[in-house]
Amino acid sequence: MAGRNDYPMGSVGKTYSQKSIQKRLEAFFIDNVGKIVTNEMLIQVARDPITGKDPENWHQRLSELRTDSGYTILSKRDRSYLAVGEYILISTQRRESAGKRVLPTKDTWQAVLGRAKNCCEWNDSGELCLLKDGEKDPIGGGTVKLTPDHVDPHSLNPNADPSDPTQWQALCGRHQVMKKNYWNSATGKVNTQAIIQAAPHDEKVLAYHLLCEYFGYEPQK
Repeated sequence: MAGRNDYPMGSVGKTYSQKSIQKRLEAFFIDNVGKIVTNEMLIQVARDPITGKDPENWHQRLSELRTDSGYTILSKRDRSYLAVGEYILISTQRRESAGKRVLPTKDTWQAVLGRAKNCCEWNDSGELCLLKDGEKDPIGGGTVKLTPDHVDPHSLNPNADPSDPTQWQALCGRHQVMKKNYWNSATGKVNTQAIIQAAPHDEKVLAYHLLCEYFGYEPQK
């Protein structure tokens, strides 16, 4: 079984001048495929090569490399031997990504924002996000930017009515990414693996014991 000692540490060996943060991060991961990279390295790469300005939402661009571009970038939630803020791109092979998404009309989006009171509408078992557009995200970091999201997952209903506000919701970037992770775009089914990966350690342990009981195995301590 692979462990931490099987992977060398990556490094920022050059300046990345691609126009977008996502493209700079993508090039860096490809240069360091099979190596452990850190938050500090990613922030350095994501920094604007002309102005030197530090990026606010680099973590969201990183998540989009997973969800939209199809790269398998492992983190602490995937491998216990990684520390918080460490990542590995194991292979440059990419999964199929979702097709082009339709968007609500301007009037529909304004109606959604009015209904949401300019807050993220993410609802996790009754716990609402409610971060406002322009606020700082205390968990993900960066400035909150609300964007339209299909109420039904895109993989289940790719043809949401652009003129119907009830078919759209306002989500912050962090919860947009989380929802994408929870649904498999290829099959339209719940992505159980992604949900378990995102769960806290104690819930992972509960899931482990549940599966051991299901398969008739004795849990390891």
